[in-house]
Amino acid sequence: MTDTDTDTDADADADADTGGDAGPGTGTDTGTDTGTGRDAIVRAARRAFTLRPYAEVTLRGIAADAGVSPSLIVKRFGSKERLFNTVADFQPAADALFAAEPAGLGRHMVLTVLRLRDELRGDPLLRVVFSLGIDDERTLLRARFREQVTARLAASLTGRDRELRAELIAGQLLGLGATLSLHRPDGAGTRTTAERLAELYAPGLQGLIDGGAGRRDPEGPVSVVG
Repeated sequence: MTDTDTDTDADADADADTGGDAGPGTGTDTGTDTGTGRDAIVRAARRAFTLRPYAEVTLRGIAADAGVSPSLIVKRFGSKERLFNTVADFQPAADALFAAEPAGLGRHMVLTVLRLRDELRGDPLLRVVFSLGIDDERTLLRARFREQVTARLAASLTGRDRELRAELIAGQLLGLGATLSLHRPDGAGTRTTAERLAELYAPGLQGLIDGGAGRRDPEGPVSVVG
């Protein structure tokens, strides 16, 4: 894939579907821009920090992409470093994704991903994919993702292979977002209700969450009723 292809794919995602999360930074961003330009700035920053080395990103460039003045970015965020830290925060998305009891967590995760994509015009996790293999400050995205999403989920699971199952669950969630993005705007996913998507996708997630709990060992004894 060329740099141009990467730019095109990531820009399309950031504009219509990627990069979003359930509130960067302080966790108070609900995805509704109240006229301050915050949402446009955050989306432009996600594109910039995902596609370019930190040192090459400028507030002037982000401002031009967002359609605002550089002084507004300084007013809203203070500095490039603080803006980057806002973009690199997955905590609010994790709070929303994990806010359910284990027995129903798979379905909740699917419905939450779909809801956040709709409300925030962006996937809550997918932007971390575009940072893979880039050895600069954007490695913070991966570190934050592991800390705030994967490690947090692993700590909440029970049974064997908790870390592995957490990584696989995170991969399933990223895969859901990537699939919906890949096939938009007229893919089958866009014509399917959230409930139906959850019905189809959640069982796989739930199996990883449960870790096989409650399943009969095929080599174990078989109970006969009656």
